[in-house]
Amino acid sequence: TKAPGEPGGRFSRRFCPRRPSRSPPGTAFEGALAFCSGSEDDWAALRPREPAPSQCCGGGCRPCVYDAYEEALARWERARAARDTSLLAEKERQSNNSELNPDTFTAFSISSVEQLTEDTYQYKFELPGNSSLRLSLGQHIVLRGVVNGLEVQRAYTPISPGTAEGYFEVLIKCYEAGLMSQYIKTWKKGDMVFWRGPFGGFPYRPNKYGELLMLASGTGLAPMLPILQSITENEEDETFVTLVGCFRSFGNIYLKPLLQELARYWNIRIFYVLSQESSLEKLPWSYQENTYTGRLNEDLMKTIISSCRRKPFVLICGSSAFNEDMSRYLKSAGLEENSCFVF
Repeated sequence: TKAPGEPGGRFSRRFCPRRPSRSPPGTAFEGALAFCSGSEDDWAALRPREPAPSQCCGGGCRPCVYDAYEEALARWERARAARDTSLLAEKERQSNNSELNPDTFTAFSISSVEQLTEDTYQYKFELPGNSSLRLSLGQHIVLRGVVNGLEVQRAYTPISPGTAEGYFEVLIKCYEAGLMSQYIKTWKKGDMVFWRGPFGGFPYRPNKYGELLMLASGTGLAPMLPILQSITENEEDETFVTLVGCFRSFGNIYLKPLLQELARYWNIRIFYVLSQESSLEKLPWSYQENTYTGRLNEDLMKTIISSCRRKPFVLICGSSAFNEDMSRYLKSAGLEENSCFVF
C-alpha cells in the first residue's frame, strides 16, 4: 500500500479518423453579448468555436464531438442567412432518465453549491441510487443553458472520480461578461441542469509513464484531479506525478484540503506558482517550500523538469495563451514532440 509521508512545439493527440481537427461541442455561443443590429461582428461572436483536436477521443463515437460542432455550425449558418437569432435557440432533444448520453441532454439535480473563491464555484449533482457517470480519465461533459432566449453550451471536466457513486462534481469559474456565466450564477440547490456526454479524454494506463508532469492554470486543475485520484487509489500504479498549479494568489488555490491529502502520497509532488504574490513569508509554512512567486516561465520550467524523478510525460490545461507558453517552454527544455498532451 502506498504510505503517505515519503518525499516525494506540438503535442501528441488522438485524432478522430473521420475528419481533420475541429472543435468541441459546448463552446458554441459563449462570450456573445447583447445582439442588436445583426452586424457581421455580432454574428461572428455567435459562431461556434472550433475546439482543440484532443477533445476527440478517436474512438469513432456516434455522435462524435465533430458531429455536434457541425450541427451547431449549420444552425448558426441558417440563423445568419435569415438574420434571425431565434433559430439559434432550436430545441435540443432532452431526457429525464438520469443517464448521461452523448446525443441527448439529461437533467441532473444540484445537491450542493460551494463558493471556493470570489469567482469560482464547486457544484455537486445527484445521480440516482449508487449509479456512476463512468467517465474515462479526463473526459468532459457539455452543459446547456438558455440566456435571454439564446442557447449556450460549454464543456466542463468533472473533478470527481469517474467511478464516484451517487454524485458528480464540477469546478466552474464565472466570468463577468460570459453568457453561460450569467446562467450559472442563478443556480441554487434543487435546480435541474442539463448535461450531455462524455467526450474526449486522456488515454492513461497505469504505469504507462515513468512520471506525469501536470501543468494546470486555474480551473485547468479539473482534468488533472481524476487522474491523480486514480493513481493514488491503485496500489499497483507506481507512476510518479508532479503537479504544478498556477494561480493568482494563495487565496485563489482551489481545493486545498484535497491537494494536501494527495501530496502526502509517496509518489505525488505538488508545486504552486502564484503570479500576484510578492513574498512567501505570509504563506503557511507548509506551503513555503513548494511555492514560487511570479509566473511559470522558461527558467522555472527547466528547474521543475530537472527535478523530476523520471522522464516526464506532460499534461497541460489552461487558457490558450497558457497552453502556448507551456508548449514553447517545454520545447526549449528539450522535450520531444510526442511527450505532451493538451486538454
